[in-house]
Order: sequence, then C-alpha cells, then structure tokens
Amino acid sequence: MAFRVRLRKLHAINAWIMLLLAVSGAMLYFPPLRALLGEGRVWLKQLHIALGLASLAVVALYLPSIGRHLAQLSKRRAQQTNLLFVLVLLAGWIGSGVVLWKVRSFPPAWSNAALFMHDCLTWIGIPYMVYHIATRTRWLSTSRHHAPPLVKLPEIRELGTYEPATGTTSLVISRRYFLKAVVGTTVAAISLPPFLHWLTSSLRDTNLNALPDAAATLPDFPQPPPLPDSLPPKGGGAAGSFRIYTVIDMPKVEKETWSLTVDGLVERPFQWNWDTFLAFPREVQVSNFHCVTGWSVYNCTWEGIPLNRLLELAGVKDGVKMVKFYSSDGVYTDAITIEQTWMEDVMVALMLDGKLIPHDLGGPVRLVVPQMYGYKSVKWLNRIEVIGEEHTGYWEQRGYAKDAWIWVPPS
Repeated sequence: MAFRVRLRKLHAINAWIMLLLAVSGAMLYFPPLRALLGEGRVWLKQLHIALGLASLAVVALYLPSIGRHLAQLSKRRAQQTNLLFVLVLLAGWIGSGVVLWKVRSFPPAWSNAALFMHDCLTWIGIPYMVYHIATRTRWLSTSRHHAPPLVKLPEIRELGTYEPATGTTSLVISRRYFLKAVVGTTVAAISLPPFLHWLTSSLRDTNLNALPDAAATLPDFPQPPPLPDSLPPKGGGAAGSFRIYTVIDMPKVEKETWSLTVDGLVERPFQWNWDTFLAFPREVQVSNFHCVTGWSVYNCTWEGIPLNRLLELAGVKDGVKMVKFYSSDGVYTDAITIEQTWMEDVMVALMLDGKLIPHDLGGPVRLVVPQMYGYKSVKWLNRIEVIGEEHTGYWEQRGYAKDAWIWVPPS
C-alpha cells in the first residue's frame, strides 16, 4: 500500500509539472508572445528551466521503483506501454532541454538537433497528455467496471421468447471506449495538421526558393544586381530554417525615407540614403547563423559592407569603447566593443543568397556578427553610433550575456 501511495504522489506531482511546462513552453514558442512578454520572457524561460529540473528530480525519485512497477503492470500491457512511452518522452525532453539550457557549452549542431527533438516531442507529447488526462477523468471512467470493452449479445428475435443463439451476434462497444475513441479522434484532428506543417517546414532546408521574397514585403526597394559570388550563392544556399523573432511589431520601412547613419565619436559622420548605400563597394561572405535559443542556419551567403570599412570611412576618434547599433523599430539596440568591430566577418548586409534580405529577417539592411549569437545581429539597422561608454543591449538588460560568443571546439 505504501508503494502505491508513493507512486500516486509522484504521478500527481509530475502531472502538475508537465502541465506548467506545457503552458510555459507554448508561451515561449509562439513568436507573437515574445513582444507581449518583453522582459517577462526571460523570467518565464528561467521558470521553464526550473520546472524541467524539477521533473528530472521526480524521475530520479521514481527510477529505483521502475522494476517493481513494471512487474505489477505485467498483466496490463496497455498501462505498461503507456508508462514506457511517457518515460521515453521525459528522457527526450530532459536531455534536449539540458542541451538548450547550456547551449553555449555545446556545438551548434548539437543545439540544433536538441531543439528539433524538443519541439518534436512537444508536438507529440502535449496532445498525448491531453488524451491521457481526458480519458482518465471521472465522467469517462464511470462505466469502467460495468461492461467489458466488447460485449457479444445473442440476437433476440421476439420479445419474451428465448431462442438458442444461432451464431449471429451484434457487437456493442462500451460507453467508455466509445468516448475514448471520440476524444482521441478529436485530439488528433486538432493537433495533427499543425504538427505536420511544423515538421515539413523544419525538415525543409531554407534555400533560394524557400526564402521569403523581399519584393513582396519591401516593394519600394529594387533588387540591385548581386555580385557573382552571391548568385548563385557561394555557400550553396542557406541550410536550415530561420525563426522569426521580434520584440515589438515589425517596423514599416520605405525607400524614400530609409537611411543609414554613422555618427558619434567619429571625424566624418554621414547619413546615406538607399541609392548612396548601394553605390558603396560590397563584399560577399559565407557564414553560419546561430540563435541562442538553439537553432542554426548554415552556409548563409551574405552580401554587404564590412563594418570596419564604414568605420574607416567615418574616422573613429580616440577614447572609443563600443559601437552601438539601432533598429528602426525604435526599441531594440545592441553593441559590441570597438575591438570586436574589427573582426573581418562583421557585416552590414543587404543580401542573403543573392536576394535582398526579406523584411521578416531584418531587411532591407541588418547587422551580421557570425561569431556571436543572433541577438547581436541587429535587424532593420538604421544607425551605427560610436560611443565612449558601456552600453547594455535590449536582451542583455534582460539577462543575456554581453559577450555572445558561440561555442568553439577546444584546440
């Protein structure tokens, strides 16, 4: 009896943890909520991690009892299968969650695989949990002991007259099993289409044909002729899928009013319109793009102007500490040190794989800092300010690291 009570308590605790994990995970996943949550997203992420660790603790407390529990369920194959399935779900969730939690300690390929696994198990696990909970509520289980799943009844031809069964039977499904089928079908009908859409989009590489068309979102900005290394893309085409994140609504940009300003502690501040920006010599680079949330896009062919070329043109004064970048959304900023700006691959980019960067991905112009996580690569860039003091960027104010270096294998 004590063993059963202990298992029930662990089951109840884990059920509540799973519910809170599902709610917090869904809130972290859906892009529209990122802007609404703001700084709260960082706290929500920390709560999600704490709940994951709590789930790990519950599993650790349960594991010494697993042999005895499986032995008790040896004659109940359905419950035994359910238990093993849930344990596999938990192991996958916890393992992939640890990699995403400590993303800076693992190679990007690991975090990409962990994010895919975490999402995939969530798409499978949450509908299964809904079904599991719904089919074990009292309203559905009242008939559990009233009738077996399938009852064979002899056919009665005349009321009040008994005739021996002739072998013809009618099949009657119990209320409980009928309702379980209805619940299962409903859950599958609701969850399967979005799951298949997510799965196909995740498995499909982002390439020249899959990238959003900038012309559809930025019709005022004509496509300039790409350099030979841009089209066809020198890197072979971006491999992976970008996830679209914003902190507020995407800003509206128009060619007639767009400008890029370089000012602050410089000798020759300037402000360029679109045509002037296009007239400056551009370069092409191939690099990978990594997000601190775990996903990566590989072999991106970026075309644009190296940041150090713009700073040389402006003439940096003495006493400079950082270079600050502004997004035209009016809210997002970030910065890197003056020493970091001289990395050759830091670029003010306008093309990806030979096309103008789509508006969703930060077009018409965005910063690209390949050796750091994506929150440093400011989208919708419209101002570069050279400053003599420290600056804490939008996400750094909310708990992210100022130095966003990506994991590099030890030499």
